[in-house]
Amino acid sequence: MGDQDLSTELAGQGYRLVGRHSAVKTCYWTRQSLLYGRDCYKGRFYGIESHRCVQMSPAIDSCNLHCRFCWRNQGWENDEMMAEYDDPETLLDRSVEAQREMLSGFKGEASVPEARWEEARQPRHIAISLTGEPTLYPKMNRFLELCHARGITTFLVTNGTNPDALRHLDPLPTQLYVSVTAPNAAIFRKLTLHDRTDAWARLLESLDIVRALPTRRVVRHTLVQGWNLGWEDQYAELDLRARPEFIEPKGYVYMGKSRQRLSRDHVPSHPAIREFARRLAARVGYRVLDEAPDSKVVLLGLRAEGRYLPGLGPAEAPAAA
Repeated sequence: MGDQDLSTELAGQGYRLVGRHSAVKTCYWTRQSLLYGRDCYKGRFYGIESHRCVQMSPAIDSCNLHCRFCWRNQGWENDEMMAEYDDPETLLDRSVEAQREMLSGFKGEASVPEARWEEARQPRHIAISLTGEPTLYPKMNRFLELCHARGITTFLVTNGTNPDALRHLDPLPTQLYVSVTAPNAAIFRKLTLHDRTDAWARLLESLDIVRALPTRRVVRHTLVQGWNLGWEDQYAELDLRARPEFIEPKGYVYMGKSRQRLSRDHVPSHPAIREFARRLAARVGYRVLDEAPDSKVVLLGLRAEGRYLPGLGPAEAPAAA
């Protein structure tokens, strides 16, 4: 891992560095789930138990985008990683160990049932996102294999500009998120500040690949007021290209490092996200299935039946709007 100052800053922000290029950070919703039994919208939509979820990245020092709305640290970013990579077994073991250490202080809290705390020590889900572009970790296939062998489901979040990695994923994650953060190439360039002339073309290639992958697929639109909110016709063309099971229009949140690049005026209201979702749904032939106002996110899908998350069981189907 690179610059020591950045490493120190990450540690000060609650990241637990794992190995040479990875990190774990306890999610806000993990704490909420432990303390108050409140799960995040992924629990509402997909059946995740937030107190049993590890949020981590195997590529904390590698990203090929510099998105204005990203609340995470930016400073190491590049589209190459180091000469040697931590092995997946060690990475998984240390990630779980780091999560346990960070949650150790919750033991004995009056509002945390001991049984729930014990469950949190045995994670059943890993969200592979956090910071950096995780598909740049070249041993992702083995990492996913190990997670699934231990009964741990996986959500892999990608910016979609590494199509070769998506093409060669084996096994596939339990759920694959692709971030489509702009309706067209011009806005994509201004919002993500990418340094590759073919970045937009690579995203389109990824959407074509994603369409055929036999796993649960989600396209997420992170929407920034005044930048990329609107253009429903163009977003619809991109969504129909991927044809995912679900689409998540989600509002930008003014937090972290994004405050150095954007202002509170760029935060859309939840009604604005809801209206965008309604317009988009009409164009792609999906239904509005659910929403989570606390997270400014709306769920679109092709059907309203109960959804199944391998390893966790069926989730209660939200009422269709």
